[in-house]
Amino acid sequence: MPNLKYYLRVLSGMSFEKFSEVLERTHKFSGKNKLWLTLDMIHCARKFGAGYYDYLTFGFWDLTDKQRATYVTRVVSKKLITHLNDESYYHIYDHKEEFQQIYHEFTKRDFVDCRTASKEEVRAFVEKNPVMFSKPAHDSSCGRGCQKIDSREYADFDAFYAALPELDAWLLETLLVQHPDNTEVYPHAMNCMRLITLVASDGTPHVLFATQKFGLNGRVVDNYGFGCRVDLQTGKICSPGVSGDGSLGITYDEHPMTHVKLVGRDVPCFFEACEMVKKAALKIPQMRYMGWDVGITPDGPVIIEGNNYTAHDFWQLPAQTPEKQGMLPTIMKLVPEFKR
Repeated sequence: MPNLKYYLRVLSGMSFEKFSEVLERTHKFSGKNKLWLTLDMIHCARKFGAGYYDYLTFGFWDLTDKQRATYVTRVVSKKLITHLNDESYYHIYDHKEEFQQIYHEFTKRDFVDCRTASKEEVRAFVEKNPVMFSKPAHDSSCGRGCQKIDSREYADFDAFYAALPELDAWLLETLLVQHPDNTEVYPHAMNCMRLITLVASDGTPHVLFATQKFGLNGRVVDNYGFGCRVDLQTGKICSPGVSGDGSLGITYDEHPMTHVKLVGRDVPCFFEACEMVKKAALKIPQMRYMGWDVGITPDGPVIIEGNNYTAHDFWQLPAQTPEKQGMLPTIMKLVPEFKR
């Protein structure tokens, strides 16, 4: 039974306006009667801890209860994270500069925190890296506030330095060069993989799922693009791309800008990336369930960031799970003491 306190909190924060919107979209996608859908949504919330977005995103109207029980829903995801991750370590992943310091062997790039570094230290970094990638020190989830900056566009270093607060560019990083195989698909961003790791009860790290993301519309981050499932055994893309909002029902057999075909394409350095994140997963034993964004350079994989709250939806989307099986059985084999 899902955690009662969390479930009640979800219900208390429920927006009936949003529910009506989701119900309308679900009716449109499924063709099912709205009353039937409403009753079935209530059933799924009670029995599986599924929010109405879960119901829409996973296509629950088309699944049996036996199939639904295999999905990591919103409530189950929260319980899983609470079980496997120690909240007192979350600050490492919320603060980008702290993450860079602790995981530097895996991020493999220079950086400078403009809030704590001297002006001369920032100058030295900029002289070495005139074009750089910047992040706000906090609250840059989903790529918000991230940007590519060319210091040469300013009159001099003093002008550039003075502009940093307005740019909200507090963490400056070496601009990574992308592997040419991924540049061929989308050249404007570092197209990252999202690799989900879980450290099993016996202390062994596992990669649960892999998604190769690609950017869209000229954005310099791959957020709000789409992701393709990667076969863990072959390292090849094995599903069409699915929009960042899987509930929109948008899929891609090819990249809409470059028209590169996706399914069957090799992901460069895939197995090397898997070994890297398994090592990173053991860095802090108190954080057993993580989502890693990994960029591929010509010299191999690098970790872009770690996510202590990895989204539960994008790795169970209908277009990528034709077997209609969620990830919960896999997780429970590795963590048998976890109870949904």
